Amino acid sequence: MQTSGRIKKSALDIFSMAVTFGICLVAAIDLVRYAVLGSGAAFLTMLVVEAAFVCVALAAWRGRCHALLALVAAAGVVLYFYMNNAETTQFNLTLLIQAALAAVGAVGGTVWCIAGRLSPRRAAALLLIPVLALAVICGGVWGGCTAADDKKTLAEPCLWSVPDKFDAVDCPEQGRVEELNYTTKAYATDGRSVEKRALVYLPYGYSEAEEYDILYLLHGTGDDEEYWLRTYSYNKTMLDNLIYYGEVQPLIVVTPTWYVEDDCEGNLDPLTYSFKQELRSDLMPAAESAYSTYAKTCDPEGFAASRSHRAFAGLSRGAVTTLHSVFNGCLDLFSRFGTFSGSRTPVEYFAEHIQSEECKDLSIDYWYVSSGTFDFTLAGQLQDYKAVLAAEPRLQEGVNTSLDVFPMRYHSMGSWHLALYNFLLKAF
Repeated sequence: MQTSGRIKKSALDIFSMAVTFGICLVAAIDLVRYAVLGSGAAFLTMLVVEAAFVCVALAAWRGRCHALLALVAAAGVVLYFYMNNAETTQFNLTLLIQAALAAVGAVGGTVWCIAGRLSPRRAAALLLIPVLALAVICGGVWGGCTAADDKKTLAEPCLWSVPDKFDAVDCPEQGRVEELNYTTKAYATDGRSVEKRALVYLPYGYSEAEEYDILYLLHGTGDDEEYWLRTYSYNKTMLDNLIYYGEVQPLIVVTPTWYVEDDCEGNLDPLTYSFKQELRSDLMPAAESAYSTYAKTCDPEGFAASRSHRAFAGLSRGAVTTLHSVFNGCLDLFSRFGTFSGSRTPVEYFAEHIQSEECKDLSIDYWYVSSGTFDFTLAGQLQDYKAVLAAEPRLQEGVNTSLDVFPMRYHSMGSWHLALYNFLLKAF
């Protein structure tokens, strides 16, 4: 009987060791892949995640407490859904592999122990100490770096949230939001006439006698023109405060939608390319004839002459639209661009458009790129960004372009709110 028990224990140890080795191997592969991406914030985040996974796996194996692996399985599944997208990327598929290994280990090891009446060892508790230490350290660093610091303005690697004085309270001098209705066409499909609406932010004290910079700001998939200024109204509060405290000059912000009724429901990509026609022909003339910008005339010549006072930014598929339709479709009319959590634009597309004969001598005043360490768009953004910088001499890192990766942020307004804050301070 003792021999049979030893065999069962040995077989269980081999099984547990195999599960642990699999989790560790995937962790090592993941860290190499993230090191190659070249983002310190993303690499350190994954280092913490994978170190926690490995410590829990070792605790489950050496402590014969396989139920602990359920923690890795649950965390792996949650992170997989945050950090992957069925339509665009499966870069972090490795997390699902680790979750599957952990689930097999948790169920198989627990059943094995119960059947063999094998009790846990103390090593389980000891090996969990590094996991708890990681959690305490990371929580402390996160809390410290996101704490309000009213002496700082521009978000830095050690400041991961908008300072409270711009964000937490209503501004004593508040701008207003108006609706702008205009007629356009279904450029991606049948060219029919379509009535659309955009929201327009006007700064406090707006006057037709003054000239204002203008920012066009796009939402992402499934949202609409109200997303930036009404659905998440604290973006307007931040705009009010940045202007009130003199961090940015008063500006106009237009939030349109790239949707055109129910067109392209099965494949939205054509809308990301056709939006440039709506922008050039319909939206800009409507907005800049109604409000006072630096454009002396609302025609291509007037827009081109005032391009240095005009910016365009977007989040998620709105960022993709910014690249497809504006950076690579309206460089003659815009000089500042922000792409938050979205790319999907190969370097060849840039070369075809911004390096064309018509655009090769135009200045690029600023290109700001951002993402979160848990954002499923991050890997593609990093790869596209580096490729474009290598191919385009007008773009110089730290001079007129930058990429921020926000620790612990994912594909959500928490990341995009901070991105808008940084973009406004860097681009204007």
